[in-house]
Amino acid sequence: MGNDGGVLNLVLPKGSLERATLELFAAADLTVHRSSDVDYRASIDDPRVGEVRILRPQEIPVYVAEGRFDLGITGRDWIEERGAEVVSLGELSYSKATSNPIRVVLAVAGDSPFDSLQDLAAHTGRLRVATEYPALTTRALTASGIDAEVSLSYGATEAKVPDIADCVVEITETGRALRAAGLKIIHTLLTSRTELIANPAAAADPSKRHAMGQIMTLLAGTLEAREKVLVKLNVATDSLDAVLAVLPSLRSPTVSELSGGAGFAVETVAAKSEINTLIPALKDNGATDIIELALSKIVH
Repeated sequence: MGNDGGVLNLVLPKGSLERATLELFAAADLTVHRSSDVDYRASIDDPRVGEVRILRPQEIPVYVAEGRFDLGITGRDWIEERGAEVVSLGELSYSKATSNPIRVVLAVAGDSPFDSLQDLAAHTGRLRVATEYPALTTRALTASGIDAEVSLSYGATEAKVPDIADCVVEITETGRALRAAGLKIIHTLLTSRTELIANPAAAADPSKRHAMGQIMTLLAGTLEAREKVLVKLNVATDSLDAVLAVLPSLRSPTVSELSGGAGFAVETVAAKSEINTLIPALKDNGATDIIELALSKIVH
């Protein structure tokens, strides 16, 4: 499916990451168009992008490694599980519901005597382990000297303890679902973030690599902007130092003198998570006409 001239064939994840991925691309001005929500063929009105498919994230590392697609988005968990030889162009800080990474964890029954991998290794019998990540799990348990029968789970993995499995390896963002199922996490096998990955041969092509970098710039800039806001304010000359002392900035705030020597206009970028305490602090220190503005992209 590869193209020449820097035009990229792209594969995006279907399922739990689908909505968040499509929202990210739309915010990055790379809106994905398709005839229906169940259509696996799509398009992006951008000269750098050719064919677009929406497929299961489990498959994406293999298809990208094989050269069926130049570029794809999937999780580090599936790259490791499939053992795919791909080039990572960088992490994208988003997951199904948050900007946090997911974790691939090993969990046991809440009343289990096992509290660590060392406890499992000391166990004399063979452990039954259910997981959607059999290859990753087998490697991790073998490396820890644990004798285990690892079986592939097709869903509802947490429900298989204790009758079908002694423990499970599952993904979680917060751990709430596992705790609700009466399980406790005793080890994290992998911290997984969403990544933009490329076929090695495509990434070695200068024109395609340039196009890949431009797309990564748009996506990363959009994600960073989600966490920041632009703050603009006016301040009298005698209050400027006090305001600057509480004002954060990516580098340094922009300060411009107002006409007639009436004071200064100041603007900077601040973390959205801190704005509820920052604005009152600015006002307390003499700032006026404070404006908070949303940002679309931040590109360094």
